[in-house]
Amino acid sequence: MQKYVIYGASGHGKVVADILEKSDASVIGFLDDDSQKWRQDFFGYKVFNYSEFMTTDFFHDECKIIIAIGDNFVRKILAEKLADNGIKFGKAIHPSAVIGKNVIIGEGTVLMANSVINAETQIGNHCIINTSASVDHDGLIGDFVHLSPGCHLGGGVKVGELSWIGLGASVIQNIEIGRNTIIGAGAVVIHSVPNDKAAVGNPARFIKSRTNETSRLGEKK
Repeated sequence: MQKYVIYGASGHGKVVADILEKSDASVIGFLDDDSQKWRQDFFGYKVFNYSEFMTTDFFHDECKIIIAIGDNFVRKILAEKLADNGIKFGKAIHPSAVIGKNVIIGEGTVLMANSVINAETQIGNHCIINTSASVDHDGLIGDFVHLSPGCHLGGGVKVGELSWIGLGASVIQNIEIGRNTIIGAGAVVIHSVPNDKAAVGNPARFIKSRTNETSRLGEKK
């Protein structure tokens, strides 16, 4: 049985733990950077600090980590740091998720309850496909993307890395969503959206650029 540690003792972390439990995986505990949480009980598990975890038998027993942090940029920075330290990443796929033929799911990615990934779709690394979100056939979802609960992507939709599709948003077929782009909750996207933009409404319209968000990545490296 594969052993897992969840990075992020938070509400999102609880959902990931619940998915792993329902998948008959072995959850060892949580990691968190908040020292006030260390050695505390959280959702029935112990919270480790990262340095402590690296010295345990669990680490040397090839325990895999899933990063349960909603911020796409923080998740990317942390994933790169952990990979440099030899950490291996797992996947959390809820038993109710529907996965079509020839679908590829990247490492570190979480598929939540009732999510649907249809045929010939590729989901990148460290993505969050949230509750009841769907990606139709031939989709291409980049790394560190978050598809919020109840959002729906038509066939052939491409989403660039670090982008976030809001709760209940809809994207029609063959649309391209750029890198580091936000689509607001409930938006209906009928035209492609370029990199570093935020778009809201029905039909979706640009409201601002997100170039400052892009610079965060360089600042934190």
